[in-house]
Amino acid sequence: MAEKKEMVDVVIVGSGWAGGITGAELAKKGYKVVCLERGSDQKTEDFVGSKDELRYSRRHQLMQDLTKETITSRNKLDDIAEPIRNNGDLLVGTNTGGTSVHWNGNTFRWWPYDFEIYSQTVERYGKEKIPEDMTIQDWGITYDELEPYYDTFEKTIGLSGEESPLGPKRSNPYPNPPMKESQLTKMFKKATEELGYHPYMTPSANMSEQYENPDGETINACMYCSFCEHFGCDFGAKADPIVTVLATARKTGNYELRNESYVTRITHDGTKATGLKYLDTKSGKEYEQPAKLVVVAGFAFTNNRLLLLSEIGRPYDPVAKTGVVGKNMTGHDTYADVAGVNGFFDDKKFNKFAGAGSLASTIDDFSSDIFDHTDHDFLHGFDIQIVQSGDGPIANNKVPKGTPLWGPEFKKNSLYYANRNVYVFQQKGTLPFSHNYYDLDPTYKDAFGDPLLRVTRSYTDQDRKLSRYGVEKCTEIMEQMGASIIEPLEIPDQADFNHSYITGHFGGGVIMGADPETSAVNNYSQMWDMENLFVVGGSSFPHFGCYNPTGTIGALAYRAAEGMDAYLKGEGGLLIDAATGKATV
Repeated sequence: MAEKKEMVDVVIVGSGWAGGITGAELAKKGYKVVCLERGSDQKTEDFVGSKDELRYSRRHQLMQDLTKETITSRNKLDDIAEPIRNNGDLLVGTNTGGTSVHWNGNTFRWWPYDFEIYSQTVERYGKEKIPEDMTIQDWGITYDELEPYYDTFEKTIGLSGEESPLGPKRSNPYPNPPMKESQLTKMFKKATEELGYHPYMTPSANMSEQYENPDGETINACMYCSFCEHFGCDFGAKADPIVTVLATARKTGNYELRNESYVTRITHDGTKATGLKYLDTKSGKEYEQPAKLVVVAGFAFTNNRLLLLSEIGRPYDPVAKTGVVGKNMTGHDTYADVAGVNGFFDDKKFNKFAGAGSLASTIDDFSSDIFDHTDHDFLHGFDIQIVQSGDGPIANNKVPKGTPLWGPEFKKNSLYYANRNVYVFQQKGTLPFSHNYYDLDPTYKDAFGDPLLRVTRSYTDQDRKLSRYGVEKCTEIMEQMGASIIEPLEIPDQADFNHSYITGHFGGGVIMGADPETSAVNNYSQMWDMENLFVVGGSSFPHFGCYNPTGTIGALAYRAAEGMDAYLKGEGGLLIDAATGKATV
Protein backbone atom coordinates (compact mmCIF):
# COMPACT_ATOMS: atom_id res chain seq x y z
CA MET A 1 0.00 0.00 0.00
CA ALA A 2 1.50 3.31 -1.10
CA GLU A 3 1.94 6.00 1.53
CA LYS A 4 0.15 9.20 0.51
CA LYS A 5 2.01 12.48 0.62
CA GLU A 6 0.44 15.85 1.27
CA MET A 7 -1.44 17.36 -1.69
CA VAL A 8 0.45 19.89 -3.84
CA ASP A 9 -0.55 22.05 -6.77
CA VAL A 10 1.69 20.38 -9.35
CA VAL A 11 3.69 17.16 -9.56
CA ILE A 12 6.15 16.62 -12.41
CA VAL A 13 7.95 13.59 -13.85
CA GLY A 14 11.49 14.48 -14.88
CA SER A 15 13.91 17.36 -14.28
CA GLY A 16 15.20 17.92 -17.84
CA TRP A 17 14.31 20.90 -20.01
CA ALA A 18 10.60 20.05 -20.28
CA GLY A 19 10.15 19.38 -16.57
CA GLY A 20 12.57 22.08 -15.49
CA ILE A 21 10.91 24.84 -17.51
CA THR A 22 7.37 23.98 -16.45
CA GLY A 23 8.46 23.57 -12.82
CA ALA A 24 10.28 26.91 -12.74
CA GLU A 25 7.48 28.84 -14.43
CA LEU A 26 4.81 27.49 -12.08
CA ALA A 27 6.95 27.88 -8.96
CA LYS A 28 7.63 31.51 -9.93
CA LYS A 29 3.87 32.06 -9.97
CA GLY A 30 3.50 30.75 -6.43
CA TYR A 31 2.29 27.19 -7.04
CA LYS A 32 3.65 24.41 -4.83
CA VAL A 33 5.59 22.11 -7.16
CA VAL A 34 7.14 18.67 -6.57
CA CYS A 35 9.40 17.14 -9.22
CA LEU A 36 10.17 13.40 -9.17
CA GLU A 37 13.53 12.45 -10.69
CA ARG A 38 14.53 8.77 -10.85
CA GLY A 39 18.26 9.50 -10.81
CA SER A 40 20.51 10.94 -8.14
CA ASP A 41 21.18 14.60 -7.52
CA GLN A 42 24.03 16.32 -9.33
CA LYS A 43 25.35 19.85 -9.60
CA THR A 44 27.95 21.70 -11.66
CA GLU A 45 30.59 21.25 -8.96
CA ASP A 46 30.32 17.47 -9.38
CA PHE A 47 31.84 17.76 -12.85
CA VAL A 48 34.94 19.77 -11.92
CA GLY A 49 38.01 17.94 -13.21
CA SER A 50 35.88 15.20 -14.73
CA LYS A 51 37.38 15.26 -18.22
CA ASP A 52 37.48 11.49 -18.36
CA GLU A 53 36.59 10.08 -21.77
CA LEU A 54 36.66 6.48 -20.56
CA ARG A 55 34.32 7.17 -17.64
CA TYR A 56 31.73 9.26 -19.47
CA SER A 57 31.97 8.44 -23.19
CA ARG A 58 32.69 4.73 -22.91
CA ARG A 59 31.35 3.69 -19.51
CA HIS A 60 28.41 6.11 -19.71
CA GLN A 61 28.41 7.48 -16.19
CA LEU A 62 25.50 9.86 -16.85
CA MET A 63 23.25 7.35 -18.61
CA GLN A 64 20.33 5.25 -17.51
CA ASP A 65 21.11 1.89 -15.89
CA LEU A 66 19.82 -0.53 -18.52
CA THR A 67 19.91 -3.49 -16.14
CA LYS A 68 16.92 -1.98 -14.31
CA GLU A 69 14.93 -0.48 -17.16
CA THR A 70 15.43 -0.34 -20.93
CA ILE A 71 13.44 -0.61 -24.14
CA THR A 72 12.97 -3.53 -26.48
CA SER A 73 13.39 -3.03 -30.22
CA ARG A 74 12.25 -4.72 -33.42
CA ASN A 75 11.88 -3.80 -37.09
CA LYS A 76 8.61 -5.46 -38.10
CA LEU A 77 5.31 -6.41 -36.52
CA ASP A 78 6.02 -10.13 -36.68
CA ASP A 79 9.55 -9.83 -35.23
CA ILE A 80 10.27 -10.67 -31.60
CA ALA A 81 11.69 -7.58 -29.93
CA GLU A 82 14.83 -7.87 -27.85
CA PRO A 83 15.96 -5.65 -24.98
CA ILE A 84 18.84 -3.22 -25.43
CA ARG A 85 21.34 -3.74 -22.62
CA ASN A 86 24.32 -1.74 -23.90
CA ASN A 87 24.56 2.03 -23.52
CA GLY A 88 26.52 2.00 -26.76
CA ASP A 89 23.12 1.49 -28.39
CA LEU A 90 20.91 3.51 -26.04
CA LEU A 91 21.98 6.87 -24.63
CA VAL A 92 19.25 8.14 -22.32
CA GLY A 93 20.36 10.41 -19.51
CA THR A 94 19.43 10.20 -15.86
CA ASN A 95 20.02 12.17 -12.63
CA THR A 96 19.15 15.81 -12.07
CA GLY A 97 18.74 17.58 -15.40
CA GLY A 98 18.47 14.29 -17.30
CA THR A 99 19.64 14.07 -20.90
CA SER A 100 19.77 17.89 -20.98
CA VAL A 101 23.02 17.82 -18.96
CA HIS A 102 25.12 15.74 -21.35
CA TRP A 103 23.91 17.29 -24.61
CA ASN A 104 26.09 19.17 -27.11
CA GLY A 105 24.08 22.38 -27.23
CA ASN A 106 22.83 22.48 -30.86
CA THR A 107 19.62 24.51 -30.61
CA PHE A 108 17.66 25.14 -33.79
CA ARG A 109 14.17 26.35 -34.55
CA TRP A 110 12.09 24.10 -36.75
CA TRP A 111 10.60 25.55 -39.91
CA PRO A 112 7.03 26.77 -40.52
CA TYR A 113 6.60 23.81 -42.87
CA ASP A 114 7.13 21.37 -40.00
CA PHE A 115 4.11 22.58 -38.04
CA GLU A 116 1.76 22.52 -41.05
CA ILE A 117 3.42 19.70 -42.94
CA TYR A 118 0.29 17.94 -44.14
CA SER A 119 -1.62 20.98 -45.36
CA GLN A 120 1.43 22.62 -46.97
CA THR A 121 2.45 19.39 -48.70
CA VAL A 122 -1.05 18.88 -50.11
CA GLU A 123 -1.29 22.52 -51.18
CA ARG A 124 2.02 22.44 -53.06
CA TYR A 125 2.10 18.89 -54.45
CA GLY A 126 -1.31 17.30 -53.97
CA LYS A 127 -2.34 14.36 -51.75
CA GLU A 128 -0.84 11.85 -54.14
CA LYS A 129 2.66 13.02 -53.11
CA ILE A 130 2.15 11.49 -49.66
CA PRO A 131 2.82 7.71 -49.51
CA GLU A 132 -0.15 5.61 -48.45
CA ASP A 133 1.26 4.55 -45.07
CA MET A 134 2.88 7.89 -44.22
CA THR A 135 0.99 9.41 -41.26
CA ILE A 136 2.09 13.05 -41.34
CA GLN A 137 -0.30 15.58 -39.81
CA ASP A 138 -0.40 19.25 -38.85
CA TRP A 139 0.50 20.03 -35.25
CA GLY A 140 -2.44 22.29 -34.44
CA ILE A 141 -0.05 25.22 -33.99
CA THR A 142 1.83 27.41 -36.46
CA TYR A 143 5.41 28.64 -36.37
CA ASP A 144 4.18 32.22 -35.88
CA GLU A 145 2.21 31.13 -32.81
CA LEU A 146 5.21 29.27 -31.39
CA GLU A 147 7.83 31.93 -32.24
CA PRO A 148 7.49 33.94 -28.97
CA TYR A 149 8.13 30.76 -26.97
CA TYR A 150 11.23 29.96 -29.06
CA ASP A 151 12.41 33.48 -28.23
CA THR A 152 11.82 32.96 -24.50
CA PHE A 153 13.71 29.66 -24.45
CA GLU A 154 16.66 31.13 -26.36
CA LYS A 155 16.91 33.99 -23.84
CA THR A 156 16.77 31.55 -20.93
CA ILE A 157 19.68 29.51 -22.29
CA GLY A 158 21.67 32.47 -23.68
CA LEU A 159 21.82 31.02 -27.16
CA SER A 160 24.92 31.98 -29.15
CA GLY A 161 24.08 32.33 -32.81
CA GLU A 162 24.35 33.82 -36.24
CA GLU A 163 21.11 34.26 -38.16
CA SER A 164 20.59 31.85 -41.03
CA PRO A 165 20.33 33.62 -44.41
CA LEU A 166 17.40 31.32 -45.24
CA GLY A 167 15.91 30.65 -41.80
CA PRO A 168 12.45 31.45 -40.48
CA LYS A 169 11.75 34.96 -39.27
CA ARG A 170 12.77 35.96 -35.75
CA SER A 171 11.32 38.62 -33.46
CA ASN A 172 14.71 39.24 -31.81
CA PRO A 173 18.41 38.58 -32.53
CA TYR A 174 20.23 35.82 -30.67
CA PRO A 175 21.07 36.75 -27.06
CA ASN A 176 24.78 36.06 -27.64
CA PRO A 177 27.09 36.39 -30.65
CA PRO A 178 28.11 33.17 -32.44
CA MET A 179 30.92 30.88 -31.32
CA LYS A 180 34.47 31.52 -32.51
CA GLU A 181 35.18 30.11 -35.94
CA SER A 182 37.72 27.33 -36.38
CA GLN A 183 39.77 26.23 -39.36
CA LEU A 184 37.13 23.58 -40.12
CA THR A 185 34.13 25.91 -40.00
CA LYS A 186 35.94 28.43 -42.20
CA MET A 187 36.77 25.71 -44.75
CA PHE A 188 33.15 24.54 -44.75
CA LYS A 189 31.83 28.08 -45.16
CA LYS A 190 34.20 28.83 -48.02
CA ALA A 191 33.39 25.62 -49.87
CA THR A 192 29.62 25.93 -49.48
CA GLU A 193 29.62 29.59 -50.49
CA GLU A 194 31.60 28.67 -53.63
CA LEU A 195 28.87 26.13 -54.41
CA GLY A 196 26.20 28.80 -54.04
CA TYR A 197 24.91 27.74 -50.62
CA HIS A 198 24.27 29.82 -47.49
CA PRO A 199 26.40 28.78 -44.48
CA TYR A 200 26.19 30.23 -40.99
CA MET A 201 27.49 29.41 -37.51
CA THR A 202 25.26 26.87 -35.78
CA PRO A 203 23.13 28.19 -32.87
CA SER A 204 24.89 27.03 -29.71
CA ALA A 205 23.98 26.68 -26.04
CA ASN A 206 27.73 26.81 -25.38
CA MET A 207 28.25 30.43 -24.32
CA SER A 208 30.31 32.63 -26.63
CA GLU A 209 30.56 35.04 -23.70
CA GLN A 210 29.39 35.18 -20.09
CA TYR A 211 25.65 35.74 -19.95
CA GLU A 212 22.96 36.56 -17.39
CA ASN A 213 19.52 35.34 -18.38
CA PRO A 214 16.17 37.06 -17.62
CA ASP A 215 15.79 35.00 -14.43
CA GLY A 216 19.12 36.30 -13.14
CA GLU A 217 21.08 33.07 -13.67
CA THR A 218 24.69 33.42 -14.89
CA ILE A 219 26.12 31.07 -17.50
CA ASN A 220 29.88 31.32 -17.98
CA ALA A 221 31.82 31.71 -21.22
CA CYS A 222 32.84 28.53 -23.05
CA MET A 223 36.49 27.45 -22.74
CA TYR A 224 36.39 25.24 -25.90
CA CYS A 225 37.67 22.31 -23.86
CA SER A 226 35.75 19.79 -26.06
CA PHE A 227 34.12 17.88 -23.17
CA CYS A 228 30.43 18.46 -23.98
CA GLU A 229 28.72 15.38 -25.38
CA HIS A 230 28.33 12.70 -22.67
CA PHE A 231 29.72 15.17 -20.09
CA GLY A 232 28.44 17.71 -17.62
CA CYS A 233 30.15 21.08 -18.02
CA ASP A 234 32.55 21.79 -15.18
CA PHE A 235 32.80 25.47 -16.19
CA GLY A 236 29.05 26.05 -16.06
CA ALA A 237 29.40 27.31 -19.62
CA LYS A 238 26.90 25.02 -21.34
CA ALA A 239 23.29 25.93 -20.72
CA ASP A 240 21.57 23.07 -18.93
CA PRO A 241 18.66 22.86 -16.48
CA ILE A 242 21.01 22.78 -13.47
CA VAL A 243 22.45 26.27 -14.10
CA THR A 244 19.21 27.79 -15.43
CA VAL A 245 15.62 26.71 -14.76
CA LEU A 246 16.24 24.37 -11.81
CA ALA A 247 18.31 27.04 -10.07
CA THR A 248 15.48 29.51 -10.68
CA ALA A 249 12.83 27.10 -9.43
CA ARG A 250 14.69 26.37 -6.19
CA LYS A 251 15.09 30.07 -5.39
CA THR A 252 11.32 30.52 -5.25
CA GLY A 253 10.93 28.31 -2.18
CA ASN A 254 7.96 26.68 -3.89
CA TYR A 255 9.84 23.85 -5.60
CA GLU A 256 10.98 20.49 -4.28
CA LEU A 257 13.09 18.07 -6.31
CA ARG A 258 12.95 14.48 -5.04
CA ASN A 259 15.72 12.32 -6.41
CA GLU A 260 15.81 8.52 -6.42
CA SER A 261 12.06 8.62 -7.15
CA TYR A 262 11.07 6.06 -9.81
CA VAL A 263 7.56 6.84 -11.08
CA THR A 264 5.53 3.73 -11.86
CA ARG A 265 2.02 5.07 -12.52
CA ILE A 266 -0.05 8.15 -13.15
CA THR A 267 -2.92 7.76 -10.70
CA HIS A 268 -6.38 8.80 -11.93
CA ASP A 269 -10.11 8.27 -11.47
CA GLY A 270 -10.81 7.67 -15.15
CA THR A 271 -11.55 11.31 -15.94
CA LYS A 272 -8.84 13.26 -14.12
CA ALA A 273 -5.31 12.57 -12.96
CA THR A 274 -4.94 12.48 -9.19
CA GLY A 275 -1.17 12.25 -8.84
CA LEU A 276 1.87 10.03 -9.32
CA LYS A 277 2.82 6.74 -7.69
CA TYR A 278 6.55 6.17 -7.25
CA LEU A 279 9.18 4.05 -5.54
CA ASP A 280 11.92 5.50 -3.37
CA THR A 281 14.77 3.46 -4.83
CA LYS A 282 16.91 3.93 -1.72
CA SER A 283 14.38 2.71 0.83
CA GLY A 284 12.21 0.58 -1.44
CA LYS A 285 9.08 2.29 -0.06
CA GLU A 286 6.16 3.15 -2.33
CA TYR A 287 4.55 6.58 -2.22
CA GLU A 288 1.73 8.45 -3.91
CA GLN A 289 2.06 12.17 -4.51
CA PRO A 290 -1.41 13.73 -5.01
CA ALA A 291 -1.63 16.93 -7.05
CA LYS A 292 -4.18 19.19 -8.70
CA LEU A 293 -2.22 19.06 -11.94
CA VAL A 294 0.11 16.33 -13.22
CA VAL A 295 2.95 16.93 -15.68
CA VAL A 296 4.68 14.02 -17.44
CA ALA A 297 7.89 15.54 -18.80
CA GLY A 298 10.36 12.70 -19.19
CA PHE A 299 12.15 11.42 -22.27
CA ALA A 300 9.83 10.30 -25.09
CA PHE A 301 10.24 6.65 -24.08
CA THR A 302 9.27 7.40 -20.46
CA ASN A 303 6.22 9.46 -21.39
CA ASN A 304 4.82 6.78 -23.68
CA ARG A 305 5.44 3.97 -21.21
CA LEU A 306 3.82 5.78 -18.29
CA LEU A 307 0.64 6.50 -20.26
CA LEU A 308 0.41 2.91 -21.46
CA LEU A 309 1.10 1.45 -18.00
CA SER A 310 -1.47 3.82 -16.48
CA GLU A 311 -4.08 2.96 -19.13
CA ILE A 312 -4.63 6.56 -20.15
CA GLY A 313 -5.68 7.33 -23.71
CA ARG A 314 -6.39 4.93 -26.54
CA PRO A 315 -3.39 2.72 -27.40
CA TYR A 316 -2.41 2.78 -31.06
CA ASP A 317 -3.12 -0.33 -33.15
CA PRO A 318 -0.88 -0.44 -36.27
CA VAL A 319 -3.05 -3.04 -38.00
CA ALA A 320 -6.46 -1.42 -37.50
CA LYS A 321 -4.79 2.04 -37.52
CA THR A 322 -6.89 3.14 -34.57
CA GLY A 323 -5.95 4.82 -31.29
CA VAL A 324 -3.32 7.47 -30.65
CA VAL A 325 -1.01 6.68 -27.69
CA GLY A 326 2.13 5.14 -29.19
CA LYS A 327 1.46 6.38 -32.72
CA ASN A 328 4.14 7.99 -34.92
CA MET A 329 7.32 6.76 -33.25
CA THR A 330 9.94 9.01 -34.84
CA GLY A 331 13.45 10.40 -34.43
CA HIS A 332 17.04 10.42 -35.67
CA ASP A 333 19.44 7.53 -35.38
CA THR A 334 23.09 7.26 -36.36
CA TYR A 335 22.80 5.15 -39.50
CA ALA A 336 20.75 6.72 -42.29
CA ASP A 337 19.14 9.65 -40.49
CA VAL A 338 22.50 11.20 -39.59
CA ALA A 339 24.66 9.99 -42.47
CA GLY A 340 27.56 11.72 -44.14
CA VAL A 341 30.99 11.63 -45.72
CA ASN A 342 34.46 11.05 -44.30
CA GLY A 343 37.24 13.05 -45.88
CA PHE A 344 40.97 12.43 -45.42
CA PHE A 345 43.46 15.21 -46.19
CA ASP A 346 47.13 14.80 -47.11
CA ASP A 347 47.88 18.51 -47.32
CA LYS A 348 46.20 19.78 -44.12
CA LYS A 349 46.17 19.12 -40.40
CA PHE A 350 43.47 20.26 -37.99
CA ASN A 351 43.54 20.92 -34.25
CA LYS A 352 40.58 18.64 -33.68
CA PHE A 353 41.34 17.97 -30.01
CA ALA A 354 39.89 21.41 -29.18
CA GLY A 355 36.29 22.38 -29.69
CA ALA A 356 32.82 22.60 -28.19
CA GLY A 357 29.65 20.58 -28.55
CA SER A 358 28.09 23.09 -30.90
CA LEU A 359 31.15 24.66 -32.49
CA ALA A 360 29.77 24.08 -35.96
CA SER A 361 28.59 25.53 -39.25
CA THR A 362 25.38 24.63 -41.07
CA ILE A 363 23.59 25.16 -44.38
CA ASP A 364 19.78 25.16 -44.68
CA ASP A 365 19.58 25.01 -48.48
CA PHE A 366 18.02 21.53 -48.42
CA SER A 367 15.97 21.86 -45.25
CA SER A 368 12.28 20.91 -44.92
CA ASP A 369 10.49 22.02 -48.09
CA ILE A 370 12.78 24.93 -49.01
CA PHE A 371 13.66 23.20 -52.30
CA ASP A 372 11.11 21.95 -54.81
CA HIS A 373 10.30 18.27 -54.32
CA THR A 374 8.24 17.88 -57.49
CA ASP A 375 10.89 15.80 -59.23
CA HIS A 376 12.02 13.96 -56.09
CA ASP A 377 10.43 10.75 -54.82
CA PHE A 378 10.66 11.76 -51.17
CA LEU A 379 9.40 14.52 -48.87
CA HIS A 380 11.12 16.85 -46.38
CA GLY A 381 14.85 17.53 -46.35
CA PHE A 382 18.04 17.81 -44.32
CA ASP A 383 20.51 20.31 -42.98
CA ILE A 384 24.24 19.80 -43.60
CA GLN A 385 26.78 20.46 -40.86
CA ILE A 386 30.41 20.29 -39.97
CA VAL A 387 31.04 20.08 -36.22
CA GLN A 388 34.26 20.53 -34.26
CA SER A 389 33.19 19.10 -30.92
CA GLY A 390 36.72 17.99 -30.02
CA ASP A 391 37.98 14.49 -30.80
CA GLY A 392 38.74 12.35 -27.79
CA PRO A 393 41.86 10.16 -28.09
CA ILE A 394 39.92 6.92 -27.53
CA ALA A 395 37.19 7.52 -30.13
CA ASN A 396 39.30 9.36 -32.71
CA ASN A 397 40.68 6.52 -34.76
CA LYS A 398 39.40 6.98 -38.30
CA VAL A 399 41.40 5.41 -41.10
CA PRO A 400 40.66 5.06 -44.84
CA LYS A 401 38.80 2.00 -46.08
CA GLY A 402 41.05 -0.95 -46.86
CA THR A 403 43.30 -0.30 -43.88
CA PRO A 404 43.78 -3.51 -41.83
CA LEU A 405 42.05 -3.48 -38.45
CA TRP A 406 45.34 -4.17 -36.65
CA GLY A 407 49.08 -4.30 -37.23
CA PRO A 408 51.74 -1.86 -38.52
CA GLU A 409 49.67 -0.39 -41.36
CA PHE A 410 46.75 0.30 -39.04
CA LYS A 411 49.05 2.03 -36.54
CA LYS A 412 50.67 4.08 -39.28
CA ASN A 413 47.37 5.28 -40.80
CA SER A 414 45.80 5.82 -37.40
CA LEU A 415 48.59 8.19 -36.37
CA TYR A 416 48.83 9.90 -39.75
CA TYR A 417 45.11 10.61 -40.15
CA ALA A 418 44.34 11.38 -36.50
CA ASN A 419 44.22 15.11 -37.27
CA ARG A 420 43.68 14.88 -41.02
CA ASN A 421 40.12 13.50 -41.11
CA VAL A 422 36.95 15.55 -41.50
CA TYR A 423 33.30 14.55 -41.35
CA VAL A 424 30.50 16.41 -43.14
CA PHE A 425 27.02 15.05 -42.47
CA GLN A 426 23.37 15.58 -43.15
CA GLN A 427 20.63 15.23 -40.56
CA LYS A 428 17.33 14.50 -42.23
CA GLY A 429 13.72 14.98 -41.36
CA THR A 430 12.13 11.70 -40.28
CA LEU A 431 8.54 11.23 -41.33
CA PRO A 432 6.18 8.81 -39.59
CA PHE A 433 4.70 5.64 -41.02
CA SER A 434 1.85 3.52 -39.70
CA HIS A 435 4.19 0.65 -38.80
CA ASN A 436 6.46 2.74 -36.55
CA TYR A 437 5.02 2.89 -33.03
CA TYR A 438 5.39 2.26 -29.29
CA ASP A 439 3.60 -0.32 -27.15
CA LEU A 440 4.25 -2.46 -24.06
CA ASP A 441 6.41 -5.52 -24.55
CA PRO A 442 4.49 -8.74 -23.84
CA THR A 443 7.58 -10.59 -22.59
CA TYR A 444 10.21 -8.39 -20.95
CA LYS A 445 9.78 -6.50 -17.67
CA ASP A 446 11.77 -3.99 -15.66
CA ALA A 447 13.36 -4.59 -12.26
CA PHE A 448 10.02 -3.86 -10.58
CA GLY A 449 7.92 -6.25 -12.66
CA ASP A 450 6.34 -3.82 -15.14
CA PRO A 451 6.45 -4.38 -18.94
CA LEU A 452 9.20 -2.60 -20.85
CA LEU A 453 8.39 -0.20 -23.66
CA ARG A 454 8.62 -1.87 -27.07
CA VAL A 455 9.75 0.16 -30.08
CA THR A 456 8.81 -1.01 -33.57
CA ARG A 457 10.61 0.87 -36.30
CA SER A 458 11.48 0.01 -39.89
CA TYR A 459 13.04 2.08 -42.65
CA THR A 460 11.20 2.89 -45.85
CA ASP A 461 12.12 4.02 -49.35
CA GLN A 462 11.37 7.55 -48.12
CA ASP A 463 14.13 7.24 -45.51
CA ARG A 464 16.70 5.68 -47.82
CA LYS A 465 16.14 8.02 -50.77
CA LEU A 466 16.25 11.17 -48.66
CA SER A 467 19.42 10.01 -46.91
CA ARG A 468 21.14 9.14 -50.20
CA TYR A 469 20.34 12.57 -51.60
CA GLY A 470 21.80 14.11 -48.45
CA VAL A 471 24.98 12.05 -48.68
CA GLU A 472 25.29 13.07 -52.33
CA LYS A 473 25.25 16.75 -51.36
CA CYS A 474 27.73 16.14 -48.51
CA THR A 475 30.06 14.48 -51.02
CA GLU A 476 29.83 17.51 -53.29
CA ILE A 477 30.88 19.74 -50.39
CA MET A 478 33.74 17.46 -49.36
CA GLU A 479 35.06 17.50 -52.92
CA GLN A 480 34.95 21.31 -52.88
CA MET A 481 36.86 21.30 -49.58
CA GLY A 482 39.67 19.40 -51.34
CA ALA A 483 39.86 16.10 -49.46
CA SER A 484 42.40 13.60 -50.83
CA ILE A 485 40.22 10.58 -50.00
CA ILE A 486 36.43 10.83 -49.91
CA GLU A 487 34.33 8.03 -48.43
CA PRO A 488 30.53 8.52 -48.48
CA LEU A 489 28.44 6.34 -46.21
CA GLU A 490 26.68 3.71 -48.29
CA ILE A 491 22.97 3.15 -47.72
CA PRO A 492 22.01 -0.16 -49.37
CA ASP A 493 18.49 -1.07 -50.47
CA GLN A 494 18.11 -3.56 -47.63
CA ALA A 495 19.20 -1.08 -44.95
CA ASP A 496 16.89 -1.11 -41.96
CA PHE A 497 16.80 0.49 -38.56
CA ASN A 498 19.77 -0.97 -36.66
CA HIS A 499 18.37 -0.73 -33.10
CA SER A 500 20.66 2.18 -32.32
CA TYR A 501 19.20 4.95 -30.15
CA ILE A 502 22.31 6.96 -29.33
CA THR A 503 21.49 10.40 -30.71
CA GLY A 504 18.89 11.10 -28.02
CA HIS A 505 16.70 12.48 -30.82
CA PHE A 506 13.51 10.45 -30.45
CA GLY A 507 9.89 11.39 -30.10
CA GLY A 508 6.29 10.77 -31.01
CA GLY A 509 3.72 8.53 -29.41
CA VAL A 510 1.88 11.26 -27.49
CA ILE A 511 1.48 13.44 -30.53
CA MET A 512 0.14 16.97 -30.80
CA GLY A 513 -2.71 18.05 -33.04
CA ALA A 514 -6.04 19.83 -33.34
CA ASP A 515 -8.18 16.68 -33.52
CA PRO A 516 -8.61 14.29 -30.54
CA GLU A 517 -9.20 11.45 -33.01
CA THR A 518 -5.67 11.73 -34.42
CA SER A 519 -3.67 13.29 -31.55
CA ALA A 520 -3.15 12.74 -27.83
CA VAL A 521 -2.44 16.33 -26.72
CA ASN A 522 -3.50 19.78 -27.84
CA ASN A 523 -1.05 22.59 -28.54
CA TYR A 524 -0.71 23.35 -24.81
CA SER A 525 0.49 19.73 -24.36
CA GLN A 526 -2.74 19.01 -22.47
CA MET A 527 -4.21 15.52 -22.83
CA TRP A 528 -7.51 15.56 -24.69
CA ASP A 529 -8.71 12.64 -22.56
CA MET A 530 -7.65 13.99 -19.15
CA GLU A 531 -7.71 17.76 -18.80
CA ASN A 532 -5.42 18.11 -15.77
CA LEU A 533 -2.70 15.93 -17.30
CA PHE A 534 -0.03 17.60 -19.44
CA VAL A 535 2.54 15.52 -21.36
CA VAL A 536 5.49 17.68 -22.40
CA GLY A 537 8.57 16.92 -24.50
CA GLY A 538 9.61 15.23 -27.73
CA SER A 539 6.83 12.68 -27.31
CA SER A 540 4.43 15.31 -28.68
CA PHE A 541 6.22 15.57 -32.06
CA PRO A 542 4.07 14.05 -34.86
CA HIS A 543 7.27 13.80 -36.93
CA PHE A 544 10.91 14.83 -36.59
CA GLY A 545 12.29 17.81 -38.44
CA CYS A 546 15.84 17.80 -39.76
CA TYR A 547 17.21 19.78 -36.81
CA ASN A 548 18.03 18.88 -33.22
CA PRO A 549 14.85 18.80 -31.10
CA THR A 550 15.82 20.77 -27.98
CA GLY A 551 14.79 24.23 -29.19
CA THR A 552 11.31 22.97 -30.07
CA ILE A 553 11.00 21.03 -26.80
CA GLY A 554 11.90 24.21 -24.92
CA ALA A 555 9.45 26.36 -26.85
CA LEU A 556 6.60 23.88 -26.35
CA ALA A 557 7.45 23.65 -22.64
CA TYR A 558 7.04 27.41 -22.21
CA ARG A 559 3.77 27.21 -24.14
CA ALA A 560 2.64 24.33 -21.89
CA ALA A 561 3.56 26.23 -18.70
CA GLU A 562 1.41 29.12 -19.84
CA GLY A 563 -1.48 26.71 -20.37
CA MET A 564 -0.97 25.06 -16.98
CA ASP A 565 -1.15 28.45 -15.26
CA ALA A 566 -4.36 29.29 -17.14
CA TYR A 567 -5.85 25.92 -16.18
CA LEU A 568 -4.99 26.29 -12.49
CA LYS A 569 -6.30 29.86 -12.39
CA GLY A 570 -9.55 28.95 -14.10
CA GLU A 571 -12.21 26.41 -13.39
CA GLY A 572 -10.61 23.59 -15.33
CA GLY A 573 -11.60 22.35 -18.75
CA LEU A 574 -9.76 22.02 -22.02
CA LEU A 575 -7.69 25.01 -23.13
CA ILE A 576 -8.42 24.18 -26.78
CA ASP A 577 -11.92 23.49 -28.05
CA ALA A 578 -11.93 19.94 -29.39
CA ALA A 579 -14.49 20.77 -32.07
CA THR A 580 -12.98 23.96 -33.47
CA GLY A 581 -9.31 23.69 -32.50
CA LYS A 582 -9.49 27.25 -31.14
CA ALA A 583 -8.20 28.41 -27.75
CA THR A 584 -10.78 28.72 -24.97
CA VAL A 585 -8.55 30.92 -22.79
